[in-house]
Amino acid sequence: MRSIRASFFGVLSGSPKRLTPLGIAALALLTEREMHPYEMFQTLAARRTDTVVKLRPGSLYHTVNRLAEKGFVESVGTEREGNRPERTTYRITRAGRFVLREELGEALATPAREYPAFPLALSEAHNLPADDVAAHLRSRIAVLQREAASLRAILAELTDHPRVVLIEVEYLATMREAEIAWLTELVDDVDTGTLEWKVTCDDD
Repeated sequence: MRSIRASFFGVLSGSPKRLTPLGIAALALLTEREMHPYEMFQTLAARRTDTVVKLRPGSLYHTVNRLAEKGFVESVGTEREGNRPERTTYRITRAGRFVLREELGEALATPAREYPAFPLALSEAHNLPADDVAAHLRSRIAVLQREAASLRAILAELTDHPRVVLIEVEYLATMREAEIAWLTELVDDVDTGTLEWKVTCDDD
């Protein structure tokens, strides 16, 4: 079993990343038009990109500065409105377009090797009594149901946006719904004894 797992996870590898998730989102926006960071933040927020990246104004400004340092974006001028701070407008460079295509292609084609806590918890769930595991999983299902409903509500609210800029929300909703279905079946197997359960970590 361990060798099978090692073989599976061995294929989940990729080249070192040159862009953060927020960097990818920022560069992708600049392929549409020139923008200043605050406008970028507003656009990303309106599209609910916060469902897939941690979106904060300060982080976005820092990210744009890093992109500029790497030559992936460049300033096209600054402007000031009233007493507001100066705003620098940026555009994507040829190098930025190249790295964006490379990073997107890699992310779309190759599953990332990540280490979420839940699969580990599943692999060691046999250390808990079956009833406790079923109860914990029911709690998880309830959370996932709320998240899925929230994501579906976002899609229903943003019908004026092209579907192509919302497919990540579709993906997240679908993945949660798939997990709900699988967990529901698993809980039923635990409850009915279909899944043989033997606790390997007793208090004694």
